[in-house]
Amino acid sequence: MTDPNAIQPSALDQLPDRDPEETAEWQASLDAVAREAGPHRAAYLMRRTLERAEAGGIALPKLLETDYVNTIPTAAEPGIPGDEAMEARITAWNRWNAAAMVTRGSKYGVGGHIATFASAAWLYETGFNHFFQGKEADGSGDQLYIQGHASPGIYARAFLDGRLDEGHLDNFRQESGGNGLPSYPHPRRLPWLWEFPTVSMGLGPLSAIYQARFNRYLTNRAIKDVSASHVWAFLGDGEMDEPESTAALALAAREELDNLTFVINCNLQRLDGPVRANFKIVQELEAQFRGAGWNVIKTLWGSAWDELFQLDTTGALVRRLREVPDAQIQTYQTRDAAYIRADFFGKDQALAEMAKLLSDDKILECFHLSRGGHEARKVYAAYKAAVEHKGAPTVILAQTVKGHTLGEGFASKNANHQMKKLTVDEFKTMRDLLDLPIKDSDFADGVVPYGHPGADSPEVRYLQERRAALGGPAPARRTHALAPLPAPAEKAFASFDKGSGSQNVATTMAFVRLVKDLVRDKETGKRWVPIVPDEARTFGMESLFPSLGIYSPKGQTYEPVDRDQLMYYKEAKNGQILNEGITEAGSMADFIAASSAYATHGEAMIPFYIFYSMFGWQRTADQMWQLGDQLGRGFLVGATAGRTTLTGEGLQHADGHSPVIAATNPAALTYDPAFAYEIAVVVREGLRRMYGEAKPGEDQNVFYYLTVYNEPLPQPAKPAGPGIDEGIVKGLYRFNTAESAGVTAPANAPRIQLLGSGTAIHWALEAQRLLAEEWGVAADVWSATSWSELRRDALEADAALLRGEERVPYVRQALQGAEGPVLAVSDYMRQVPDQIAQWVEQDWSSLGADGFGLSDTREAARRHFGVDAQSIVVAALAQLAKRGEVKATAVKEAREKYGL
Repeated sequence: MTDPNAIQPSALDQLPDRDPEETAEWQASLDAVAREAGPHRAAYLMRRTLERAEAGGIALPKLLETDYVNTIPTAAEPGIPGDEAMEARITAWNRWNAAAMVTRGSKYGVGGHIATFASAAWLYETGFNHFFQGKEADGSGDQLYIQGHASPGIYARAFLDGRLDEGHLDNFRQESGGNGLPSYPHPRRLPWLWEFPTVSMGLGPLSAIYQARFNRYLTNRAIKDVSASHVWAFLGDGEMDEPESTAALALAAREELDNLTFVINCNLQRLDGPVRANFKIVQELEAQFRGAGWNVIKTLWGSAWDELFQLDTTGALVRRLREVPDAQIQTYQTRDAAYIRADFFGKDQALAEMAKLLSDDKILECFHLSRGGHEARKVYAAYKAAVEHKGAPTVILAQTVKGHTLGEGFASKNANHQMKKLTVDEFKTMRDLLDLPIKDSDFADGVVPYGHPGADSPEVRYLQERRAALGGPAPARRTHALAPLPAPAEKAFASFDKGSGSQNVATTMAFVRLVKDLVRDKETGKRWVPIVPDEARTFGMESLFPSLGIYSPKGQTYEPVDRDQLMYYKEAKNGQILNEGITEAGSMADFIAASSAYATHGEAMIPFYIFYSMFGWQRTADQMWQLGDQLGRGFLVGATAGRTTLTGEGLQHADGHSPVIAATNPAALTYDPAFAYEIAVVVREGLRRMYGEAKPGEDQNVFYYLTVYNEPLPQPAKPAGPGIDEGIVKGLYRFNTAESAGVTAPANAPRIQLLGSGTAIHWALEAQRLLAEEWGVAADVWSATSWSELRRDALEADAALLRGEERVPYVRQALQGAEGPVLAVSDYMRQVPDQIAQWVEQDWSSLGADGFGLSDTREAARRHFGVDAQSIVVAALAQLAKRGEVKATAVKEAREKYGL
């Protein structure tokens, strides 16, 4: 039997021991310390030895957890270069007004969160007073990702410094009147204040990492030096459960993003109860971040604990803190001193002796109030260490009490996230605790008053002086008065007008070729940001590798295996392409950072993110909403689009619904172009609208979604005649008529209008030929470049009608006078073309690829879904038969003829 006390083999045993006797002496010394001084002392010496080894450059695995104590000891804390008493008064006013705002709004049932800011107040106030650079500072200032549920505290501070008034606060979560405040950080709703939307939870931390990374990208590419900017992300410990919160930790460490700090408010509570009831979330997060390569700073205990740690000569206190689960820590917060003496100190004889030296008041001060996140001096020490640390990002794990200063009814209660108000008596208790000069008579008719020391008070002057020294108000969003980007040379777009002749070209390749020409433009070429999630070769983008380079902060430290090839894999510190690996979420975060650089950094960048259309909106639609909320601009490109074009891949890759999801986003302009020249027109219009001269009343804060296909087909020349470009942009134009197509149909033949988008227009054109040659039916073919833009225009026409304005939807104008019924077809579910059905005056029917995809040839897949040319013919004949324009037997004959 194996001796359980024997030294167990390790990886080191695979290496020869050059001096076994010396090794045995070290092991014996450790055994002796453990035996004589206890295991805690042995562990302490081991940790200090490992830290010394790391400091000396000796390569050893990193410690993933440290004791449940502060990383920065009290003796090492720097003094705060400011007036701590003044900052405490400012924080007290902000605490009061945040609670008052939510409580006053609760009578309207609009909700709000009080407890989060109450716990995190000093985490924000210390930053605002000493660290957060404003927009008037060097570079672009700092980027602040504010925890969404803490927004009342940020509004309270903006009220104190004069940027908001009582009318604003009284309209918290009541925006329809035009003077309201959005519930959370929403740049689209309050664009002068908020920069970054951070709800849905989890997207803030992911976006913050890629924002810090994009800042380095801008600097390394010499677009703008933003090396002085620092990204701060304020997060909740419960929020870290979201997979997006930790999805990119390794990237941040790998690229040494020391311009990034996470501040995690560890109040140990999420929405319904403890984050890790039976465990310790701080220790879990420490191990996770250390393992990913981050610098970790724990700010757990306030100064009241200093006396207790000094008394802990045996390590019993540290050991007990490490073993008590989080839910029990929360229980101590709500129980009396006798309970804490028995349950915490009574578990160990050494602790029981320690407790005899402590008064009840001291025990309650430590366990009820004293947390590192509630003391400005400790928070300042953590922030200073974070910004001075080089070579890795930093996470600060700050322990707080959720509902701190709100009274016993709030502090650490499981339900406090859903508690929206305090009673008048609770406010009076809070007033006394915060020592605020608010009189009982100020509570008129039981309504809690807002508090303000006066515009010229010492508190407001101090606050404004501190912000002036740090570069102006924060948070703040500035939209710079940027000159419109010059339009690229027309030849880049016009080259598609003549078509591809006899050459087959997929629209994905057409888009890549267009971008390849546009990035060569002397004026705007450097502003393109190509983003791809490890599928560049699938989309034919490898030709961009040697010319643009793939961004890497390390450059290229190796000799590429394909160095002798023309399109070799080139990485560069100033590379232009962001190739993110297999991460749609990371690529979208890149896109969001680049798409809003016009505001964040005053630099207009033109991102285009190309992805498998199935894996863009389906996986990251939440981030697409974040993009719209953040007023981002750019081009999303769903490549290998459609349900039947990606042969062999099956239902997991068969996109039949991305335009449906995209249509739900008000900021998304969705196009399904059929031909190369249509892509050129849409991209040219997108560049004008988002980056050029905007038309009166036109919203520039939009983004484009283009679906492009991998099916090589002949690209026709652009039809001659007026209105083609307008039709492409608005969503519909007539590509040809039966007569102009040269198909033979008898005089006075029945006529039908075929509307097709994307690759489906080729099936419609074949159906046009079959209908004429085999069934004597004339069909006109229309290219529906954007079903959703047609719908958007029609909805606007409906809204105008309600205002008493006469306006005809564009789709009705375009089809006016078109003979016969309308049959629409696309490579997507019928819901896509059916978006416009109610505004089409002609009889309407549609075909689409509804249901799951399947692996097969394109032809077989299209026959399966009933969207191929022959199926279109049968559907067209059925429409005409209903109208009595063809014989009813023709439908059956056609079905049998084509084997349907």
